[in-house]
Amino acid sequence: MINAVIPIWKPVDWTSFDVVKKIRGQIKPAKVGHAGTLDPFAEGVLMLCAGTYTKKVESYMDKEKEYIAVITLGSETDTLDSTGKVIKISPVPRLSKKVIEDSFKNFIGGYLQIPPMYSALKKNGKPLYIYARKGVEISREKRRVNIIDISLLDYSPKSITIKVNCGRGTYIRSLAKDIAEALDTTGYVQTLQRTRIGEFNRTNCFTPDKFSSWLSARI
Repeated sequence: MINAVIPIWKPVDWTSFDVVKKIRGQIKPAKVGHAGTLDPFAEGVLMLCAGTYTKKVESYMDKEKEYIAVITLGSETDTLDSTGKVIKISPVPRLSKKVIEDSFKNFIGGYLQIPPMYSALKKNGKPLYIYARKGVEISREKRRVNIIDISLLDYSPKSITIKVNCGRGTYIRSLAKDIAEALDTTGYVQTLQRTRIGEFNRTNCFTPDKFSSWLSARI
């Protein structure tokens, strides 16, 4: 029986449940849960808790998270990411480093954010994405999230790359939409990496395959 925290670097196109299922299949009968969903189109740190550590999931969800996101400007998709269909197109004003960085000031600290329809947040016991796939729009209340810092890594006439440090419950796709609107345009997340949860980052995470190799050697 394994009782441990298992940090996994989730590959692109895997769901968080795909990762849980693969790891759980290798360490049965231990229970396995994850401390915070990561979107299928994204890659990065996914914290798994196995055995008795499943009782500590909440404490890992409370750890500070770091993301790197590339935001495409000038259009918006229904999912707010690159997997969705374009539903809005807007002109992109000429942007400077100062204008972009000044827009970040609107979000540092606590700000009220509307969760995306394509999310695992539940309404009447069902994830919102179930309603979204049927074309049903559900009213969502704004939720206060904590943005610790946003830094500009790169920008071009049609995209910006940002690093975000934030607390639990933050949707980077919603933040990207809000930043784009603050820049008088629209936007969606083209690529997303969760580069850190607390002390865990790419250097101390397993890939799913490397975990399998590590487990085989341990057994």
